[in-house]
Amino acid sequence: MPKMYKDLENGINKEEKGETKKAVKTATRLAECGLFVVLMVVSAYIRIPIPYVPLTFQTVVSVLAGLLLGGWFGAAAVAVYVFMGLLGLPVFANGGGGIGYVLQLSFGYLIGFIAAALVLGLVLGKNGTSFRKMVIAAFFGVLANYIVGLPYFMILWSGYYHYSNAWNALLIYNLIYFPKDLLLCFLAAVLAVRVKPLIHR
Repeated sequence: MPKMYKDLENGINKEEKGETKKAVKTATRLAECGLFVVLMVVSAYIRIPIPYVPLTFQTVVSVLAGLLLGGWFGAAAVAVYVFMGLLGLPVFANGGGGIGYVLQLSFGYLIGFIAAALVLGLVLGKNGTSFRKMVIAAFFGVLANYIVGLPYFMILWSGYYHYSNAWNALLIYNLIYFPKDLLLCFLAAVLAVRVKPLIHR
């Protein structure tokens, strides 16, 4: 009998430890997501003002979110940021916010940040810690951002605002910055490969 009670007690203790460990892991993940929401807000205010599509560092932050948190958690963090802005909080570039922001030419890139974090996180996988894998994943993330952002820009430019010179606008306000984003995301991969092992610990 004593042995049976001892085994039962050990089993309960293991179960409690497992639940505690799971709760701590969940709390840690939520805290990390919250941190990246804050980083998205801060990076929106660090910008280079140009017409139509202001340059911010949000592409880099969304890439880091996917690299460090994984696809689903990274995308969730960026999605919370976008949702906050749509609710009216002044978290977008230029202190913008509100549902009317969907008619901004740059809004497609905000949706693209969610896609970027998700796609590159899935490309990287759970155990992707090598620099090569992170660079490849970051490339696909930036590509996903532009795949979403460019058509959105073009639809609003020509279909809603009826502006002219659509192809020139596509080049001047969009594609010309693609090499810059690739370079910054390469640097993000350099940072992520050093930070990710520490997070896993």
